[in-house]
Amino acid sequence: MEWHPLSWNEKPIKQLPPYPNTAELQRRYRELQNLPPLITSWEIDKLKEKLADVSNGNGFLLQGGDCAETFEGCKSPKIVNLLKVMLQMSFILVHEMGTPVVRVGRIAGQFAKPRSSDYEEIDGVKMLNYRGDLINSYEPNAEARKPDPARMIEAYNKSGLTLNFLRALTDEGFADLQHPEQWELDFMKNNEYYKDYEAMVNSIHKAIHFMETITPNVFTTLHKIDLYTSHEALNLYYDSAQTRQVPRKPGWFNLSGHMVWLGNRTKQLDGGHVEYLKGIENPIGIKVGPPFDLDDTLRLIETINPTHEAGKIVLITRMGVDHVDEYMPGFIKAIKKEGHPVVWSCDPMHGNTFSTENSVKTRSFDDILEEIRTTFAVHRAEGSYLGGVHLEMTGDNVTECVGGANGLNEEGLDTNYETYCDPRLNYEQSLEMAFLVAKEWNKSYGNS
Repeated sequence: MEWHPLSWNEKPIKQLPPYPNTAELQRRYRELQNLPPLITSWEIDKLKEKLADVSNGNGFLLQGGDCAETFEGCKSPKIVNLLKVMLQMSFILVHEMGTPVVRVGRIAGQFAKPRSSDYEEIDGVKMLNYRGDLINSYEPNAEARKPDPARMIEAYNKSGLTLNFLRALTDEGFADLQHPEQWELDFMKNNEYYKDYEAMVNSIHKAIHFMETITPNVFTTLHKIDLYTSHEALNLYYDSAQTRQVPRKPGWFNLSGHMVWLGNRTKQLDGGHVEYLKGIENPIGIKVGPPFDLDDTLRLIETINPTHEAGKIVLITRMGVDHVDEYMPGFIKAIKKEGHPVVWSCDPMHGNTFSTENSVKTRSFDDILEEIRTTFAVHRAEGSYLGGVHLEMTGDNVTECVGGANGLNEEGLDTNYETYCDPRLNYEQSLEMAFLVAKEWNKSYGNS
């Protein structure tokens, strides 16, 4: 069967509950098909070029953002805070590691989430699980939990507003390296890395002042930065409706996000998600964690990237802190043997979630860091390059993950616990993690 954006519809579909009103679904799908694209194929190709460099050891991928965006969260302070923490983390990595950093946000489309079960029971009423604002409502009643195709249009609109604001910020002034001191860090000041951060800002300022002194040229790259968008390609109606051909070159492009990824629960070789992803030109992330079959994973990579194109596949490993040594060495050996030019990225979040005695879902900063450390160590031992991290995080001062330099404990989680899905690193924890990631990278590759 020849591939087309809806050929996945002939395959089994996981993690996508059926829409009860098929006529409304078709109407909204056609509406979405006719709206302008959110991004361009040129941007997708540029990201793929940068990821190809990372796969060759020349760069580092920082992918991060919300567990799941919400429509209500499409507000300028939240967008600004996430951009700010992504920029600050990337500048820490660049300064400490001396290598280019590719910034990819979980933003402008990350409105859907897989769930371990289809249903839950609230106050004695059985209803569908909340699967993100793209699919249904968080409101705990059976009617609101029904999949609503009108939400695809709202997701498109919120993504467009977010992208427009991000482009305005990143094009002019917000990322101005000539004024890094303007990035306030009020609640970072008690952190042990604050003085390192302050010294780094001063170092950047001095370097720029030196360059301005010796040359009359204006460095526009000091004012503008690239931030790419990504989301899990979970709702295939949403993604396929925005999948198009372009006049300048052959192929199909998902023009709703620069990079999309395949979740650990939707990677069946005969499934609809793999069928869809194998036909698009975008870089594809593949989440891999227990339980997984190594042979099936190799076939999956071959299916999505049969030409072994560099920059096409980002392997996002999510083993859990206790399973890295068990699974990673053999996985790395197998990928090297097959000659796949992948970007290796570590997701230390999804394998390390637990619930407190009060049934609050959380993650430990120490577990997150230890999975990163262990993954770096295994790659180093196998002569492989760990080229990225994938973090669920926010620029807001939430209290969702325990630990970090300021020692947030389980009793403090209720202070500002906002997430509807998974717990995220807050602003301070994210910056601290950037310093610690840089230290681990330097242990492995700093002298190469």
